[in-house]
Amino acid sequence: MFSNYIKIAWRNLWKHKTFAVIVVFGMAIAFAAALLLSLTAYHELSYDQFHTNKKNIYQLYFHEQNPRGEESSSSMPVPLAPSLKTEYPDVQYISRYGSSASDIVRYKEKEVDLSIRAVDPDFLKMFTFPIQSGNAQAPLGDLNNIVITEHCAKVLFDKEDPVGKTVEMKNGDTWESYTVTAVAKDFPRNSSFTFDILARFEHFPYYKELINTWDSDNHDVFVQLRDKKDVAAFEKQTFAFIHKYYNDKLTSLKRDGARPDKEGELLRLRTVPLTDIHFSNISGTGAGVNRFYPYLLLIISGFILFIACVNFVNLSLARSFTRSKEIGIRKVLGAMRWQLISQFWGEALIVSLLALAVGLGIAYLLLPYYKQVFYRDMSVDMVRSPLVITYIFGGFLLVTLFAGGYPAWMVSAFKTVETVKGKLPVGKSHRVRNSLMVVQFVLSSLLIISTMIIWQQLNYLRTKPLGYSKEQVISLPVGPNMDPEKALSLMRNRLAKEPRIVSVTGTDMNMGRGRDGSSSTSVMGFDYKNKGIKTNWLRIDYDYLKTMNIQLLSGRDFSRSFGMDTTGVIINETMARQLGEKDPLTAVLDLDGTRLQVIGVVKDFHFKSLHRELAPLTMTVRPNWGMSYIFVRVQPDNLPASMDVIKTAWKEVNPKAPFLGSFLDENTDRTYSGETKLSKIFISGAILAILISCMGLFAIALLAILQRTKEIGIRKVLGASVPHIVGLVSKDFLVLVLIAIVIASPIAWYAMHNWLQSFYYRIDIAWWVFALAGVIALLIAFITLSLQSVKAALRNPVNSLRSE
Repeated sequence: MFSNYIKIAWRNLWKHKTFAVIVVFGMAIAFAAALLLSLTAYHELSYDQFHTNKKNIYQLYFHEQNPRGEESSSSMPVPLAPSLKTEYPDVQYISRYGSSASDIVRYKEKEVDLSIRAVDPDFLKMFTFPIQSGNAQAPLGDLNNIVITEHCAKVLFDKEDPVGKTVEMKNGDTWESYTVTAVAKDFPRNSSFTFDILARFEHFPYYKELINTWDSDNHDVFVQLRDKKDVAAFEKQTFAFIHKYYNDKLTSLKRDGARPDKEGELLRLRTVPLTDIHFSNISGTGAGVNRFYPYLLLIISGFILFIACVNFVNLSLARSFTRSKEIGIRKVLGAMRWQLISQFWGEALIVSLLALAVGLGIAYLLLPYYKQVFYRDMSVDMVRSPLVITYIFGGFLLVTLFAGGYPAWMVSAFKTVETVKGKLPVGKSHRVRNSLMVVQFVLSSLLIISTMIIWQQLNYLRTKPLGYSKEQVISLPVGPNMDPEKALSLMRNRLAKEPRIVSVTGTDMNMGRGRDGSSSTSVMGFDYKNKGIKTNWLRIDYDYLKTMNIQLLSGRDFSRSFGMDTTGVIINETMARQLGEKDPLTAVLDLDGTRLQVIGVVKDFHFKSLHRELAPLTMTVRPNWGMSYIFVRVQPDNLPASMDVIKTAWKEVNPKAPFLGSFLDENTDRTYSGETKLSKIFISGAILAILISCMGLFAIALLAILQRTKEIGIRKVLGASVPHIVGLVSKDFLVLVLIAIVIASPIAWYAMHNWLQSFYYRIDIAWWVFALAGVIALLIAFITLSLQSVKAALRNPVNSLRSE
């Protein structure tokens, strides 16, 4: 009998091709969008879940109460990890994690730029990076042992067995030999730890100089506690540890007026669970992704699927009017209610299966574009996960039950006498139908309003003056295979005669996020006139202010006529206010015994993203502080030609290094790539939601007009005009859309207000955003309704009256 229902269902769908195409197409788009968004959310939520010991692993960070408020930092001093393991038996394993001084590796005649991380031997005991070959018991047992990934083995050794081979890694100007003891499996895409080579932490830059230094923080520390150890109790146990090793800092904080927390502590060690690192803004290892982001994607995918389901329900009810006599005859012939439900649900099942198949195909075809525009880490392999397969088919069953079950239940409940006459008494109030329609447009309006506000904030970030000129400035990463000072000098000489070049300078910090993907900052504190001062430090070179077009408020710029000018510093306005001097140029800073005279004050400029408040900044040209980037200002005409000139010069100066130059305005845009992707997702979601909602609205209009065919004919006979009939049909639905906008507006305001709090510099949400969103929604709804109501109004009233 079930196969008979399927045959009848298929014949009905084939007979009404237009209905079938609209429903299948709408559901397929919803399935495809929901699948892509859900896979993205799944990938984000799966970060670091593959580690066997994930429940007991934490990252340490400092939480400090200072006179300016609360600050958190994951950077740790070199002696902290070994001291903590020695003094606390609850620490099963602990490892430091930092970047190597150089990423250049040499094997025979081959030199390759690879990602090298300095770790302790416990690292591979804590984290699940399986050893594929070599020494699995103690791969980092000796100081010159290294572990490489499968990818690194292929790059360096091709088809040779790498275990036991000797490679060289650059340390300053010298090459040091290391032995490959093991090959680890490549880290998965959802890993916060990325590396090609693991070396002992003893090779970390300046390790010997910092081995007993507690006031220099420069790497991350991860700890694995013993099973069943309460992490909150562990944090409290470290109070004594902080008082033991940070007594001088605690004394300074008290002196400067810092207020203790509720437990009476000014400085404490806290923990971030391993599986939260990806979402942590504190961690230097994590990506700092907002935890709400993956859940937001799931919510949007749910919105789109729900709207598609409502669309399916309304179209099914609209079409049921053409089948009223069929339903009545089946009831007269003895069809039970469950049989009618089975028949209609069978049709819904076929439609849903077709939609799912088409949706999977659309998702597969759109995947390359989706990866390029939205999310590059997406992979078809993710669909093979048992959890994802369960999610897909679980969602499919829920959609089928809702979209097919409700219309089937409703149609089967109609009275036999009425259905035989060809009438379907849907009910005068239409409460369920109207409620579904309101929910549809609430969700659509939410996406429209959110899209407009996100776009406004992004536009504000792009156009807000940053205090420096980001146009016509090219940022060039120097790389590890050449001394930065030498590279800067050679580039200056090479570009000196080029008419397109305005100025050249160097720095240790990029503006925004360049093509090398790195972003760093240096923060150090010192005492000044019996109060603690904390400032960001920026190593620059001559002509930095000129190249960046930064305004000098008082004093002078660094100049070669003053020798190396290494005992002078330039500060920003915020730093000047922190010093508290009437004339900041009289201030002399004492940094580790070196006296630094303030020689200039510049206007505040945003050297960090607009997520953060402007911070104190001190600039110096001290040559022992390394540089990482060369900045070149060029003439505004023909920028691609200027880029080619710099690229040619770089290849002459450093032929072995890749050219990763980029304009600073591109770098600043990359800083907000996450928000840009979010904006694109919202825009796409809003378009899909509106499109599918309009299809549902079209179905509701059809249902209403079919019910009022005789009324419309009588009104036409009595002289009603086309606009009058269009308004009559549209009025009730437009009121529902207006109600939806009123409901959606406060919800959207609350959600977007909270999202904007992640930016220190942000827009104010204007009232006209909600008004404009309402006008857009009403206009789209009116056009959709007019398509059907105008057709009904133009119909011959004789035919309308004859139809009933």
